[in-house]
Amino acid sequence: MRAALLLGSCLFGLALCGCVGYRLGPTNGQVAGSRSIQINPFQNETLEPRLVEPVTSALRKNIQRDGTYRLNTRNEGEIIVNGLITNYDRSGLSFNPRDILTPRDFQVTLTAKISAIERSTGKTILDREVLGRTTLRTSGDLGSAERQAIPQLADDLAKNVTSLLVDGTW
Repeated sequence: MRAALLLGSCLFGLALCGCVGYRLGPTNGQVAGSRSIQINPFQNETLEPRLVEPVTSALRKNIQRDGTYRLNTRNEGEIIVNGLITNYDRSGLSFNPRDILTPRDFQVTLTAKISAIERSTGKTILDREVLGRTTLRTSGDLGSAERQAIPQLADDLAKNVTSLLVDGTW
């Protein structure tokens, strides 16, 4: 009985030590929701249509899910985020075993130039290119496979942008 009690208290102590580095709430030292962010619809410079809505929507959802910033949709955000989709690339990853010229799996990459500016000061908080990527497997119809992969691609890009906005050293 005494050994079980000693073992239990040791395990409890180890569990508490494992949580020492965990922080509840935003990781950049701000109070959750203390600042608002406005995410403008992205612009698309690529030849691939129908990218603006999934990318903008995914970024807004990721910002809301994170909770560091309040999403402001009435053009009054303290931080204004603009995005320009500059590149959409699809490259073969693996090929059909019976036909080495026909790709079976593709890696799709989306590049966007993101800028975030403080409304009150005009200070540029973030200005850089961000990548999003996903893989897709074609089952004969590449167009359908790409349409199904675009939300995943947009979500990966949005996670990367959200991470830069939330954990930035600015």
